[in-house]
Amino acid sequence: MDHLLHWSQQFLETVWLESNGHKDRFSSFNAILGVDALTLLQTDAEGAFDDLKSYQSETKDWIFGYLSYDLKNDIENLKSNNYDGLDFPELFFFQPKKIIKIKGKVVEFNYLNMVADDIGVDFDEINKGATAYQEITATTDIRIKMRIFKDEYFRGAKEMLRHIHRGDIYEANFCQEFYAEDICIDPLHTYEHLNSISKAPFATFLRNNDKFVLSASPERYLRKQGNKIISQPIKGTAKRSPNTVEDEELRNRLKDDPKERAENIMIVDLVRNDLSKSALKGSVTVEELCGIYSYEQVHQMVSTVTSKVPMNRHPVEVIKESFPMGSMTGAPKISAMKLIEELEAFKRGLYSGAVGYFTPENDFDFNVVIRSILYNASKKYVSYSVGSALTAKASPENEYEECLLKAKAMREVLENSNT
Repeated sequence: MDHLLHWSQQFLETVWLESNGHKDRFSSFNAILGVDALTLLQTDAEGAFDDLKSYQSETKDWIFGYLSYDLKNDIENLKSNNYDGLDFPELFFFQPKKIIKIKGKVVEFNYLNMVADDIGVDFDEINKGATAYQEITATTDIRIKMRIFKDEYFRGAKEMLRHIHRGDIYEANFCQEFYAEDICIDPLHTYEHLNSISKAPFATFLRNNDKFVLSASPERYLRKQGNKIISQPIKGTAKRSPNTVEDEELRNRLKDDPKERAENIMIVDLVRNDLSKSALKGSVTVEELCGIYSYEQVHQMVSTVTSKVPMNRHPVEVIKESFPMGSMTGAPKISAMKLIEELEAFKRGLYSGAVGYFTPENDFDFNVVIRSILYNASKKYVSYSVGSALTAKASPENEYEECLLKAKAMREVLENSNT
């Protein structure tokens, strides 16, 4: 797989999705790569879902790309006026000329007719490890800055809690940005390092010309298989320990933690409501509630909510009715997003959004863009953001520590990017 990802670096449009060996009954492959745009759509938030709906319907092919968090403004009467250092398009999708899928020991090449003759040549190049990739000299001594300092985080968290105690909302995902300016990183090397220490089930390397997403996401936003819709919200995080006994204690403590369970169940209710907008009557089901899953860096509490939709329901409409992911907003959803915009100090952009694909059969699969490094090479700006859920019993100090735990892998990767 390393050969494949290195070979892909010659293309200006790339999406690589891999499961890192995690067994997921809803996934169709171990990894998939789409490269080299035949057609492309990128736009701001206004009318974005209508544009995507038209593009997906007219293309009738595989399309890969992302939806930024701020597409919320196309769905509701919301706005995004906070600082944006990355300057990514709000929506980006492309129709690849070349798609390569890995499932078990089988590698499948799915090329458009115009490039089908390239399969043999490409296979030989990939198999030999031939690559157009040229390693980039990264900035040494990268200094990570905080968009807000600890005391400012506490003030924002306490204000969010004031709204919760007053009854305006009952849960909100409050986030902060870490960033570095005037730096250069090697996107491929950085992704490989991040992936090696995280081994997340929804890992992503995305390139749109000079803009990169390097993601170790553990969370699925939404999957469509036929007329079945699957959402797997994460709420609840605990650190891991190299000591087996202590690690199991941490896992069990998370499993039984009433606060973490309450957070997860609140978001499950929100996701159930979101899915019900397009679901067939009585089809919304919680298949797993508060399951505990262990990853390299953390234990996570994950639930699985499913529904069934009419076969003639447009796939983009299904996404629009549940976007953004409830685990990254709060409840009630619109009120929480308004407060998020008011109290956070940065524009989320692609953070909290989703990366994935549509198939020619109108299926799709998207992750949640968390545990991710975002990089604009032209602006020499790199960013990663983290957050946690605030509920009535939340402690700002504990939530801040949870943010630092989630940020650990990204910070480690960037601070050692020159090695």
